[in-house]
Amino acid sequence: MTGVRKLAAQAMLALALCCAAAPAFAHRFHIGLTELAFNAKTGSVEVVHTYMAHDIEPLLTALAGRNLDLGSPEAETLLRQYVEARFYLLDSSKARLPLKWVGVSVNVESVVIYQELPASTLAHIERVHDEVLTDLLPRQANTVNVHLDGQLKSLEFDAKTVERRLR
Repeated sequence: MTGVRKLAAQAMLALALCCAAAPAFAHRFHIGLTELAFNAKTGSVEVVHTYMAHDIEPLLTALAGRNLDLGSPEAETLLRQYVEARFYLLDSSKARLPLKWVGVSVNVESVVIYQELPASTLAHIERVHDEVLTDLLPRQANTVNVHLDGQLKSLEFDAKTVERRLR
C-alpha cells in the first residue's frame, strides 16, 4: 500500500506544519485530515485519516471511562468503532459502501488510521460523511482531500456540516 504511505506522509507534513504553529495559538484549533485516492495497483480506494494525538486521547478516555495507551489493542478497537460510526462513504442510493479497516499507527504527535474500499473506484462514491471528533470538540474542522481525475478536491466538515457530495 505504497499509495497509502505517500498519502500518510503528506498528511503528516501538513499536521507537522500546523503543530509547529501550535504554541503560538495554544491549541485553539482542532483539525483532522483525510485523503481519498484510487490505487490502480490494488484496484481499491485508499482512505487515510490523520488526527492529532492530543485530540484522540481525550476521546478514548471518554469512550473507555479511563486513560488508555493509544497503541493498545483496546484503544484501537474503541477508535475503530468510533470512526466507523462517524466516517463513511455513500453510493448514489445513499447506501454505505463497505469500508475495510486496515489498521492504525500512533506516534507522539498523530494518530493515522488506514481504511480501504476494496475493488472499487472513486466513481462509486456519491457522498462523504465525516463527523469524527465534532461531537467531542465543537471547533473540530475536518478536511477530506480527494484525488479525482488528476485534480485535488477538498471537502470541509464541521459540527454543522457532516455530509457533502463528492461531485
